[in-house]
Amino acid sequence: MKKGIIGKKIGMTQIFDEIGNVIPVTVIEAGPCVVAQKKTVEKDGYNALQLGFEEVKEKHLNKAEKGHFASANVALKKHLKEFRLDDCSANVGDLVTVDTFAAGDKVDVTGMTKGRGYTGAVKRWNHHTLCSTHGVGPIHREVGSMGANSTPSRVYKNKKMAGQYGNEQVTILNLKVVKIDAEKNLIAIKGAIPGAKDGIVFIRDSVKA
Repeated sequence: MKKGIIGKKIGMTQIFDEIGNVIPVTVIEAGPCVVAQKKTVEKDGYNALQLGFEEVKEKHLNKAEKGHFASANVALKKHLKEFRLDDCSANVGDLVTVDTFAAGDKVDVTGMTKGRGYTGAVKRWNHHTLCSTHGVGPIHREVGSMGANSTPSRVYKNKKMAGQYGNEQVTILNLKVVKIDAEKNLIAIKGAIPGAKDGIVFIRDSVKA
């Protein structure tokens, strides 16, 4: 990995290119992020930069978190994320801005999907519903058979059933950067990314481009 940044999802819009094609994009407020910690091979066994994003009041942090920022002599930040970078030339206190990326770059975006709570198998796993006639009701949306009674006489592990849906970390690979606005700290990325509006996302250069 060569570069990374923390951002906040603003929403979706569309951009027209030079020949009039419509490009659906997600707008992200990315950075500026401050380097809160630098890790090296000699001390920690690997190279990495810990970035902090978004101002926060002191009362919202505990003593350990406040001490971490105080030792680095940087402003308090709400979100921290470590990026393992090949080149860690930046030092503690330096700023990482959105112009680290450029239009045309391929990036991977990680975020938390929308939480949908406890849902049934039809919504969670896209199962078919049961017949709507012949006396099936009122269980049209139940999961159906759990398996044979004789063998194996139990429900297999990892069977797709009802449960918590959403609110999980997802990474979308090989998205294209369409536009950068360095003055407003905005980056427009083609397509959709995980999460709701104002959700925190992590952007890095693509590992499979």
